[in-house]
Amino acid sequence: MVKLLRRPKHDRMIAGVCSGVGEYLGVDPVVIRLIVAAATLMGFGSGLLVYLIAWVIIPEEG
Repeated sequence: MVKLLRRPKHDRMIAGVCSGVGEYLGVDPVVIRLIVAAATLMGFGSGLLVYLIAWVIIPEEG
């Protein structure tokens, strides 16, 4: 079975990027959200930049 990385329409906060990555990796989306928040705070906004790029690149479910 092939797993596809998609932004789900359920369990999303902003665009569903963290939920999609969490489902793809089999990890709770809250963990992914914390990693993105830490990368944003400690990396001078790099986490936000990666999130925005992922929002554009990862297709929406359905």
